[in-house]
Amino acid sequence: MDSESLLLSLELASGSGQGLSPDRRASLLTSLLLVKRDYRYDRVLFWGRILGLVADYYIAQGLGPDQLGERKSLYSLNCMEWSLLPPATEEMVTQTSVVKGRFMGDPSHEYEHVEMQRMTEGDRTYEDEVVIQIKEESRLVSVIDQIDKAVAIIPRGAFFKTPFGPVHVNRTFEGLTLADAKKLTSYFHFTEPIELKNKSLLEKADLDPSLDFLDNLEHDIPKGSWSVQMERGNALVVLRSLLWPGLTFFHAPRTKNHGYIYVGTVAYFPSRLLVFEIATGDRA
Repeated sequence: MDSESLLLSLELASGSGQGLSPDRRASLLTSLLLVKRDYRYDRVLFWGRILGLVADYYIAQGLGPDQLGERKSLYSLNCMEWSLLPPATEEMVTQTSVVKGRFMGDPSHEYEHVEMQRMTEGDRTYEDEVVIQIKEESRLVSVIDQIDKAVAIIPRGAFFKTPFGPVHVNRTFEGLTLADAKKLTSYFHFTEPIELKNKSLLEKADLDPSLDFLDNLEHDIPKGSWSVQMERGNALVVLRSLLWPGLTFFHAPRTKNHGYIYVGTVAYFPSRLLVFEIATGDRA
């Protein structure tokens, strides 16, 4: 959710229990303005909160002129002081994937993972236990990256792509109609497209290249991983991810108001959805 409309966005998302205390809201309003100024970002998003055992991580992201370009993630433990996180790498994501359970809430905390590695000593080859230290900060970076790629979403038309490549906020966007707001095809993954690149020219014929430049949610795998609900007398549409419980997207039809927030302990449930698909016969 955009920091410039933070109070309204938090109010719209409050139906999912994603609220913050008045003190936290006030701190975020002030500190995110300073983050935008000091780091010279075009926009700053309040991404959400990852719940830890000792403390919670409040996450913000800074965007440059290209809205689909690299996002800079920052974390805070008190909503006032922010620390910049390094970009995620494939090696980091692979290494931290072995860590399970809750976050501690201490970025300096180190997890210990024991794995068997093949060792060579002269002509002799054997396997030995090796203890690997994994920093919680690295795990935090990886989880944010995974959630962004899997469930960060926007409504169709909220952004447009120029012929030269960069993606910008569409200032003329006036919101989805009520009918369109109920369809998964009206929402896009806010990350580099994958399925779109595999479509044929015939399939792309009816697409507007300035608006339909991302993958929509209709064919997400596993099927049934999104819940779409109308709230407040059809004045608000809410999408919730069943793959990453804690991710809530909101949009008020016929208005510019939209955004998403993640609040949770970082739980990923692909197996539960797979069981549902097999039971209902919906698996592709």
